[in-house]
Amino acid sequence: MKTVSLLSLLSFIFYLGNHSFAKVQPNVVILLADDLGYKDVGCYGGPVQTPAIDQLAKDGVRFTDFYSGCAVCSPSRATLLTGRHHIRTGVYSWISDESQNSHLLLRERTIAEMLKDRGYSTAHIGKWHLGLPTKNRSKPTPSHHGFDYWFTTWNNASPSHKNPNNFIRNGQSVGPLEGYSCQLVADEAIDWLDNHRHPKAPFFLNIWFHEPHAPIAAPDKIVSIYGELKDKAAIYSGTIDNTDRAIHRVVEKLKAMGVRENTLIIYASDNGSYREDRTGNLRAKKGSNWDGGIRVPGIFSWPGVIKQNRAVKEPAGLVDILPTLCGLLNLEVPKDRMIDGSDLSTLLQGEANKFRRHQPLFWHLQKSRPIVAMRDGDFSLVANPDYEISQSNMFQESWIPIIKTGGYKDFQLFDLSKDPGQIENIASENPELLNKLKAKLLKMNQSIMADGVDWHLQ
Repeated sequence: MKTVSLLSLLSFIFYLGNHSFAKVQPNVVILLADDLGYKDVGCYGGPVQTPAIDQLAKDGVRFTDFYSGCAVCSPSRATLLTGRHHIRTGVYSWISDESQNSHLLLRERTIAEMLKDRGYSTAHIGKWHLGLPTKNRSKPTPSHHGFDYWFTTWNNASPSHKNPNNFIRNGQSVGPLEGYSCQLVADEAIDWLDNHRHPKAPFFLNIWFHEPHAPIAAPDKIVSIYGELKDKAAIYSGTIDNTDRAIHRVVEKLKAMGVRENTLIIYASDNGSYREDRTGNLRAKKGSNWDGGIRVPGIFSWPGVIKQNRAVKEPAGLVDILPTLCGLLNLEVPKDRMIDGSDLSTLLQGEANKFRRHQPLFWHLQKSRPIVAMRDGDFSLVANPDYEISQSNMFQESWIPIIKTGGYKDFQLFDLSKDPGQIENIASENPELLNKLKAKLLKMNQSIMADGVDWHLQ
């Protein structure tokens, strides 16, 4: 009887040691690039030397078909933090704090809020672009969305990545800084780890780099690796290389603290590149709902929990991060709202047969044609609006009523397993499949638009 009990105890200990929820309060670090293309970094076949990012991929899972939350900045970031389609969160397009009421709604429950409730120290370092207070407009700050500490810019680093002067720390302007944005962000993250977090609490560190979003700048020594100093392609590559060096510093800090083994690191981009030569022969670029605008790198690394050095082909995206954290950290998914993303934890732990996506991936952007896109398995469905609306890059909140009530036309269907460049429209050859996918798209669209806030009435 005693032997049986001992064996049972040993079996239980072994079981716990091989399951993610046995990890006691693991740390979480999210690394987000800005406007990074699908084929920019080394482990995705890109031309830039990125040993730190490549090592994260070797130490974890690299998704081959990973997607942003939107084809432009603000809405994609809203989706990442909430696990919800960005229109549900109040963010229709990129936010201009000077001219718009739009911001990430206070009613949303973010990753930071969920982890803070579990005793985590939380920090946001880098670009925000989800709304900040202005002289004439009262908007929430990262503090209102669960972050104890923040060091940010409301949009891009200004006047460029070199010597930015527009950082704000916990509501106070920092003034001119010397150095490059990615390294300054790494400096702040390391300083927070050393001096500002609760030393005995687990932490959530949200690092959103500005690079390679324009206006670009990088050290001459790095740029020269990729071409002439005035060559924009070389400077663009230099910003990515410099960011990789900043990421290396953060990872080395985690190792020095002795916490790397118990830290989940996620790396991705907010949308595709504005350079079509960096989208990996995918169609179009940033700002478009073709795959070139929304497919991005996606890497998850957690030694001992996520099976290492694997490429996963299952479509996934930023919308899945919140439910995946719930699955890996044994948190309850919010039940009082629609969560559009799915839990990827079984995929990350090598149990692909257990993964089920509860609804397709979905994108909407007023300025794009196609205005909507959906990914369901291998198939991509896109459509244009059946109404007239501007494709201006500057979103007008007066457009919201027509967006919420408008329909779609000119549906096109693509099999991405055979046609990743979305060249051959197979809609006419597959009417039953087309109608099935159209029904899914319209159902999702109806749900999303019903949640969208009417900023024009505010």
